[in-house]
Amino acid sequence: MSFAYPFSKDWSTEEIIAVVQFFEVIEYAYEQGVNREVLMEKYRRFKEVVPSMAEEKTYFREFEKESGYICYPIIKKMKETTKGAIIKGSGK
Repeated sequence: MSFAYPFSKDWSTEEIIAVVQFFEVIEYAYEQGVNREVLMEKYRRFKEVVPSMAEEKTYFREFEKESGYICYPIIKKMKETTKGAIIKGSGK
């Protein structure tokens, strides 16, 4: 699948990579499932780059528009599950 990941031109290369890696993990969660700890690590790094909830929601909406994947249910599952769980989305 080919689509553009949302990012800011003001971010450093490392920050762009961190955000793209987070969105890739969201994709994996829908396509094959992802380990909770991996998702949590990528989300923490994403939140270092995008600390504002308003900004987070904006990037989540942009990503959903481009990819069809919704971030919020995956993040919610991550917060509700225990260590070692595999997080899997229910499809697009």
